[in-house]
Amino acid sequence: MPGSTNGSTSTKTMGGLTVGGLVVVTAYTVALGSNGWLWFGWVVLGLITLGMVATRST
Repeated sequence: MPGSTNGSTSTKTMGGLTVGGLVVVTAYTVALGSNGWLWFGWVVLGLITLGMVATRST
């Protein structure tokens, strides 16, 4: 099942990007103040990641 391994890797990569994005957006907010577009982008990234996790588990 090479496809499932590949899907698992991409899901883990998206999860890492989502967590990394949260760290970057939080650091930006602390240093320079809140930016709504950054938070919106992070929420969209998080929803995409959740969608990938949901489709992988079914």
